[in-house]
Amino acid sequence: MTTARQRTIARPISFEGVGLHTGQPCRVEFRPAPPDSGIRFVRLDLPGAPEIPVSPRYACADTEEMRRTILKSGDAEVHTVEHILAAAAGLEIDNLVIALTAKEPAEPRDGSAAPYVRMFQEAGLVEQHAPRRYFRVSEPVRYEENGVVLVGLPHDGLRITFTIEYDDAYLGTQHATYDIDRDVFIREIAPARTFVLQRDVDALRARGMILGGTLQNAVVVQPTGILNQEPLRFDNEFVRHKILDFLGDLYLLGRPALGHFVSIKSGHATNVRFVQRLAATERREEPVRAGKPNGTGGSIQLDIGAIMEIMPHRYPFLLIDRILSLEENRVVGIKNVTINEPFFVGHFPGHPIMPAVLIIEAMAQCGGVLLLNAVDHPKEKLVYFIGIDRAKFRKPVRPGDQLRFELTLLRLKSRICKMEGKAYVDGDLVAEAELLSSIVDRDS
Repeated sequence: MTTARQRTIARPISFEGVGLHTGQPCRVEFRPAPPDSGIRFVRLDLPGAPEIPVSPRYACADTEEMRRTILKSGDAEVHTVEHILAAAAGLEIDNLVIALTAKEPAEPRDGSAAPYVRMFQEAGLVEQHAPRRYFRVSEPVRYEENGVVLVGLPHDGLRITFTIEYDDAYLGTQHATYDIDRDVFIREIAPARTFVLQRDVDALRARGMILGGTLQNAVVVQPTGILNQEPLRFDNEFVRHKILDFLGDLYLLGRPALGHFVSIKSGHATNVRFVQRLAATERREEPVRAGKPNGTGGSIQLDIGAIMEIMPHRYPFLLIDRILSLEENRVVGIKNVTINEPFFVGHFPGHPIMPAVLIIEAMAQCGGVLLLNAVDHPKEKLVYFIGIDRAKFRKPVRPGDQLRFELTLLRLKSRICKMEGKAYVDGDLVAEAELLSSIVDRDS
């Protein structure tokens, strides 16, 4: 089976328009991005052009009355990101820069994601030399609140089941299930337009919302039908658009999701809280104490006790907490960063940030587990860290973060090895480096 590769667009492409809610003009430029960089928004109109990565940690979960999905980092915000993210998810775009001249991207003229799809197709899509990283639902996850129910179930592909229920004679109740792939998204989901009840329009505008809404970019629903001249594109266009919104919100995970997701009456705020709960489930994998990889392609896990049997490090310099996956040439481990770390006392008072050199040290220790677990008599060996190449630090790591290290063995000759390491927080790449190490006898 061929490994799926990450994708980005082949060239920049831009368009201009007004935001659906703010009614303010905005120029949107989509730019290619390197592998493992993810999707990030850039506010060109703010000093320093701050970036906001697409990640659960930056998603605002208290937006019930806003009717949009909002990302916030420091003082920078981006509003109404769901349609762009749905198009990126549907076209399997992993890495993308979205540069804006206002806080809300311009809404496509027809209120659907189809114009975004056409723009991405016009720019061209290219595969990159990095495998796609998926979020897999490994156990049932449920979120329930005030009659809204969201469930994630293990599933080999991406399936979305959605039910809407409105106290409106025309809208009423709609239900649909789709197995989402690129073709299904383009044909069945992307063309579905955003909609609003006519009875809500005046109240929403009085609160500063849907100021950019028109009969061209939204379907306006009244008890006897719709006000728009263009008829509905599908009999169940309303629930299809809700699936589109959910798909965009689900992409806040920062990578494509695999699972069966069931939603009953959810909106953006509950979608975000559900996604944040989904992201947290990755931190609850049960550790299994185990020995060496079995050589058949299987993966093993190590808890802290098993790590301490392999590694000589001890507090305060043992900087990995768990090995999630240990294979012949690859290891994945985690470090839970807490405010109790001794280095936060002085780095920096009132503004705690994990020292970059300790991120590299933790990465190297994770690689050390891979090396020492592969040799005989690991308690008689040490791994010396002898070189760093191509080190980059992309984002600060703070208390409460969980570092996920992924290291791949590039070369092992005699007792000298070279590994490629990457560190992630909530799916965002925060650091990377190539590490050179040497295995030595402890008594030498």
